[in-house]
Amino acid sequence: MNKLNLPDNIIRLRHKKKLTQEEVADFMGVTKASVSKWEKGINTPDLLLLPQLAAFFDVTVDELIGYEAQLSGEQIRYQYAQLTGDFAALPFEEALEKTRSLAHKYYACYPLLLQLCILYWNHYMLAKTKETQTFVLQEAVGWCDRIMENCSDVGLCSDALVLKAGLYLQLGKAAEAIDLLEFSAEPGRLAGQDGTLLVQAYQVAGQREKAKSYAQAKYYLDLVNLTGDAILSLSLNGDNLEQCEETIRRVKGILELYDLEVLHPNLAAQFYYQSAVVYGMNGKEKEALGALRCFEKCVDRLLRAERIELHGDDYFDLLNEWIDRQPLGNMAPRDKSFIRQSLEESLAHPAFDRIKEQNEFQHMAGRLTKGGEKNA
Repeated sequence: MNKLNLPDNIIRLRHKKKLTQEEVADFMGVTKASVSKWEKGINTPDLLLLPQLAAFFDVTVDELIGYEAQLSGEQIRYQYAQLTGDFAALPFEEALEKTRSLAHKYYACYPLLLQLCILYWNHYMLAKTKETQTFVLQEAVGWCDRIMENCSDVGLCSDALVLKAGLYLQLGKAAEAIDLLEFSAEPGRLAGQDGTLLVQAYQVAGQREKAKSYAQAKYYLDLVNLTGDAILSLSLNGDNLEQCEETIRRVKGILELYDLEVLHPNLAAQFYYQSAVVYGMNGKEKEALGALRCFEKCVDRLLRAERIELHGDDYFDLLNEWIDRQPLGNMAPRDKSFIRQSLEESLAHPAFDRIKEQNEFQHMAGRLTKGGEKNA
């Protein structure tokens, strides 16, 4: 947001209209000296005169005083990137205060407020105390409520509802999350067909490029969601090794076929990590280490990249256009330094107790958490 700059704005708007100070004064019912003092910043117009002055210049009151209630998509991405860097580099409370200050500054910019909720969700665990973590999550819930109560964008409100449910889960409020999602998230509901219908509508309307772009994005997201659902399945069925091994076999085939380790290494890393947990829980030490090697490969790809970003490839050749239209564009929701901070906790999982003393596991843990070079 630009600094409020009423004096310069009055001068600029008066010159744009090719008006003299006297003409402005006559319309406003004040003296020329008053207008001169407004433009010099010595005095400001009475609050009740601002709507009349804005109408005279054919602008809103916000434009007159230099207030911008909304940020552009590019500005939102910039602010998000700055804040992810702050959470990685600054004390948590300092980064939190900067985020809260930005939210209060743009409290009516609902797209920004939604992204700040996501920012909180991705970084609340950095707080040193459980009380602070809970406070941060509850504040994000309040922002979601504000969006749903005041925003006229149906899509944004829908995103806020889903986000609120996720925040409830982090707060241990599973029943509240179920109440929010149980009806709308039912797999058989017609709402699940909206993407397919939109592609068909674009095609019938002769908008083939839009149809192709949207269809490719939907295709890609279906693969991402399928992999995410498989990760959930592994976490829910860890005591059924036979079923988990078949899930791992099938999804590994999808990851390889669509090159998702390159397209979405973070997602692939999550899948391999959960596979390692399942193997570790069931005493399959060799397989657990194999899955962890795949996990390390994906994490290494993330950490070695100059900047973590989503992207397409030769097959998903229209994906970059769709990604650029998303609220955060191709940005990752977390700074890569945050990834390394969470690795130590991940590798401390009890499922790895049987292998944590093995040289391969210890060397792998050292490379991941300390940034060491790979052994030749």
